[in-house]
Amino acid sequence: MTFYFHGKKDQDFCIVSDSNLHINAHFIGRRNDNMKRDFTWVQSLGILVDNHQFFVGAQKTSTWDDSVDRLALAFDGEPIFLPATEGAEWRPGTAPGISFTRTRDVNGVVIDVEGNFKIKATVVPITEKDSMIHNYGITKEDCFAHLDLSFKFYSLSGGVDGVLGQTYRSNYVSKIKMGVLMPVVGGAKEYASSTLFSSDCAVAKFTGELNSSESFEYGSLDCASTGMDGRGVVCKR
Repeated sequence: MTFYFHGKKDQDFCIVSDSNLHINAHFIGRRNDNMKRDFTWVQSLGILVDNHQFFVGAQKTSTWDDSVDRLALAFDGEPIFLPATEGAEWRPGTAPGISFTRTRDVNGVVIDVEGNFKIKATVVPITEKDSMIHNYGITKEDCFAHLDLSFKFYSLSGGVDGVLGQTYRSNYVSKIKMGVLMPVVGGAKEYASSTLFSSDCAVAKFTGELNSSESFEYGSLDCASTGMDGRGVVCKR
């Protein structure tokens, strides 16, 4: 099942909210006056697990250069500096089950929390070809660097919610009108968060403790470009 969630530019929305996992996404974009909505992309993620905060984001850049790292990482408010080498890894001394690992020399990382989730993030630009095909109106002042994302969840409860999270509930029934050119899921008001690290959206479930009585395993997405397969979602540029 493929669907789109547009959100709004310069705002934060809940992607997944569960008892011990909350993921917000910050959207950037450009207004499309002809369609009366924004073209949007995910610029960064704010992730809450236990009493920890994770940040992964794409730094703003005008002209794109594949050899320049535009990836920003932080753990509990402190920046993480990974050597520009594929396979370079960082683990917090207080939480050995957490790791940040480069998937390439620059602009790619996997964040893994043992028993909870794995997120693969790659910083990519909007190319001139993309802009021309989709009429994005991208200029040389900003290539709208953003994140291509894939998610794998090891354990979610039956009450999980969020733009993506709701689709993992055992009783989920899609309200999306399928068969149309661009099936869109609504609910921007339900998923809106006040900040990137707030769990104050209308559907928030986060308590900082795993609800093990309702937990069960899930798969991930089917995405050849990221090397992760199963059920889930991919955020493409």
